[in-house]
Amino acid sequence: MIKALSLAAALALLPLSAAMAQDERSPSEAALEAAAKTFEARMEAFGERAEAIAGDQSLSEEVRDSRIAALWTEYQPDVAAFTATAARHAGAIAAEALADIDVDALVADALDQVDLNQVMAMAGGVARNGAWASGDPEQMTTYGLMADYVLGQALDAVDEATADEAGPAEPATAD
Repeated sequence: MIKALSLAAALALLPLSAAMAQDERSPSEAALEAAAKTFEARMEAFGERAEAIAGDQSLSEEVRDSRIAALWTEYQPDVAAFTATAARHAGAIAAEALADIDVDALVADALDQVDLNQVMAMAGGVARNGAWASGDPEQMTTYGLMADYVLGQALDAVDEATADEAGPAEPATAD
């Protein structure tokens, strides 16, 4: 139990260590790092005390378990406080990390890498080997509706892209 708790605490802090490795830290990162150091020290103290109780062979297993549970109750507010601090600052840290990401460029790059021939070949395989081939009238109707919907979405996307490339429409003039 003790090692599992220590591991859980370490895993909770692992994703944050990369963000904190930068030379420049935001106030949120600094606050979280300070809270993490305090939390780590408290968990080390908990681990030492719990191991001492677990290693005391003069106590019965039931007494050891109840003492470790009581010890955990003593440290539980520290876990709650650290969790609250991490939750409070995680949003700001994530926003700072995402501020440098160009989502439009990522999407455009992903769309540029789509091989339409491969997609169509895969769709053909699905059509030949899937429920389309079963001949069940209800399935055919359902899949037909789904295909109409997807085709409509694709045509709408093409129309929007074409309209965006053409620029704004010129207003009609009355003669």
